[in-house]
Amino acid sequence: MSDAPSFRSSLGWFVKGVSKMASVPAVVLITAQIGFAALARDAGLSLTETIFLALTVWALPAQLVFVGSVLNGAGWIATALAVTLSSIRFLPMLMSWTPVVRAPRTSRLRLLALSHFVAVTSWVFTMSEMPKTPAPARLAYFAGFAIGLVTVNLVAAAIGFVAIGHIPGWLSAALLLMTPLYFLLTLSGAGRVRADHLAMIFGLALGPIAHVAGLGLDLLWAGVIGGTLAYVGGRIGRARS
Repeated sequence: MSDAPSFRSSLGWFVKGVSKMASVPAVVLITAQIGFAALARDAGLSLTETIFLALTVWALPAQLVFVGSVLNGAGWIATALAVTLSSIRFLPMLMSWTPVVRAPRTSRLRLLALSHFVAVTSWVFTMSEMPKTPAPARLAYFAGFAIGLVTVNLVAAAIGFVAIGHIPGWLSAALLLMTPLYFLLTLSGAGRVRADHLAMIFGLALGPIAHVAGLGLDLLWAGVIGGTLAYVGGRIGRARS
């Protein structure tokens, strides 16, 4: 007997995933997307370009890197490289996401298509919801949440661009800051080992230092150096204990 869910069952799990958008992480992300759209308009992007960017670059930090590169007059190659480097952090998330949502008969093509939507919000959703979800239904459940979230974010971006395009810069920054603040609090509570908390501490300390030093790619340097120090510190701590 096949362990694949029926169409009716899959549709039910998809709808349930859509309903999960009524959560604090999703609301925070949608609010931040409005602020991003306002910044994109100030950077000279059109509504079509802003919506296309929100759809294809499905991560708020990478979107901000793109807009920042446009404001600084960077070329397309440099902009593409910066966006790519800022998104490398999703590779470990994707590697841990795949075995969680995959069932014995899951199509690789579906996994590949839905992997585009793996970002912090959807990854946290996966790790919190999938362990208590039947394995054959997990992909449909994730698809409902991820596709629904992207759709609502596109609407939020359009509203932010058209209706609130000229909000004060400090308000746009405040809206954008809500997302990293929320995830910082969420990840600090979800940390299970010492290295998790050390990585956040080192990243918070090294980010401003790298920015002031003018090294360029400050987020990348803070992540690589901070993550390495946290890993070494965690190994030393485990060896002593």
